[in-house]
Amino acid sequence: MNSQCLAKKRLGGRAVCIAAGGKLLEITDGGGVVDIRGNILRVELGAVGAKPGDYVLVHAGCAIAVADKAEVEELDGLLDLLESYSDGR
Repeated sequence: MNSQCLAKKRLGGRAVCIAAGGKLLEITDGGGVVDIRGNILRVELGAVGAKPGDYVLVHAGCAIAVADKAEVEELDGLLDLLESYSDGR
């Protein structure tokens, strides 16, 4: 996975790119640092008013919303399910 498309999978012959949730670790001059499923990424924060410790949804390298931990955990579960289908399990 890369920061431009955090969860890209092939479904029915079509590529799907969705937002992924993670915890904002720190704010930097150029944006922020987010932990998404163990991947540490630099993201743009201009669209949201997040602070360290907040959970954010990230799409195409940009935080697009502040989320709560339960939403991020639910999204992680859905991403795990999506992976299981794409892996043929």
